Amino acid sequence: MENETFNMNILQLEGLKVSPESSNPAFILLLLIYIFIMVSNIGLVILICMEKSLHQPMYLLFCNMSINDVFGATTIIPHLLSDVFIPSTERSIHYINCATQAFCAHFHGGTSHTVLMIMAFDRCVAICNPLRYTTIMTKRMVVKLSVLAWSVAFLLVAVSVGLSVRLSRCRRVILNPFCDNPSLFKLSCENIIINHIYGLIIGIGTMVASLCSVMLTYIRIAIVCLSSKNKALNSKALQTCASHLAVYIILFLSGFIIIVFHRFPHLSDQRKLASILFHVVPPSMNAIIYGLQIKVVREKIMSMFNRREMR
Repeated sequence: MENETFNMNILQLEGLKVSPESSNPAFILLLLIYIFIMVSNIGLVILICMEKSLHQPMYLLFCNMSINDVFGATTIIPHLLSDVFIPSTERSIHYINCATQAFCAHFHGGTSHTVLMIMAFDRCVAICNPLRYTTIMTKRMVVKLSVLAWSVAFLLVAVSVGLSVRLSRCRRVILNPFCDNPSLFKLSCENIIINHIYGLIIGIGTMVASLCSVMLTYIRIAIVCLSSKNKALNSKALQTCASHLAVYIILFLSGFIIIVFHRFPHLSDQRKLASILFHVVPPSMNAIIYGLQIKVVREKIMSMFNRREMR
């Protein structure tokens, strides 16, 4: 009986589906992407913390995004790298570790949306109420918004994963590159309709809420810019909003593609690839998009290239 219980706690994980001849290129590519995500995002956070001119709400709020991107990539990529050279039949993960990875993966996705929502609020206040910006977006407000963004995502995902962990298990195979909440509750032979409904509600609900808030924010910003004759203000607004909007579009499309593929079982391989890209593409692009917008970052990059040319 003890051996049977132990075996049910050791799950077989599909992992990354690559042919033996593609293992080395896949490993090198994933490793380089992971290193780039870590260096670019951590470097950007350190720069913002050290550069006093960047101690502005917009950049301090962006630190949330960079930290979350590092967290999300670390949740998925190292485990994929460790499984690349292991035969698919021998890839395993303990149930507790699987549940933890599922929680972290969904927590990263939810936090990405909530952080972009508070960043949209910051841009709205800065452009629509510039005279009151410093009194509204104080350091205390930045901390409150940051805590709110992480707390909301934490609670929603905790309930979702909790509903899955409570179920008994009759299967031990995870048909996914990594553990996520659907993989967890599909291990059970019990009625999982509640899991499906709640997962769909928070998944689509989070995306709809973030989409509506961002749309309303940019409609208001557009109205202010169109009614203003200050070209300098409009140009600055366009520059800062373009970065935020680009980051949001990348995140939204990455998540939307996964939801669409979930509706078509015959596209399971495409969905699995999309689920990996969700934790790879946005974290890779966010630091580039926001980093190039920051003048100090551009100057440091240019100085590095100039030093190489001097040599």
